[in-house]
Amino acid sequence: MTCFQELVTFRDVAVDFSRQEWEYLDPIQRDLYRDVMLENYRNLVSLGHSISKPDVVDLLEQGKEPWMILREETRRQYTGKEGKEGKGKPSGW
Repeated sequence: MTCFQELVTFRDVAVDFSRQEWEYLDPIQRDLYRDVMLENYRNLVSLGHSISKPDVVDLLEQGKEPWMILREETRRQYTGKEGKEGKGKPSGW
């Protein structure tokens, strides 16, 4: 039996919310999301993954809402294009 191990990326464990979806979350759910996303990032780093810190992690550490970055990353992922507010460096997901 052959076993293959693939590296898990932050993208594999990230959960994306649109602005509308984010608005439906209550403060406790938003806090839980923040805690889980930050813990996922820390866990990957602790396993020795050398990844740059995603923009969403920076926003969450600052207590900001992540939906705008997530929307832009999703748009770039599927279209390869940046929106008006997405000019700048990719987040390194």
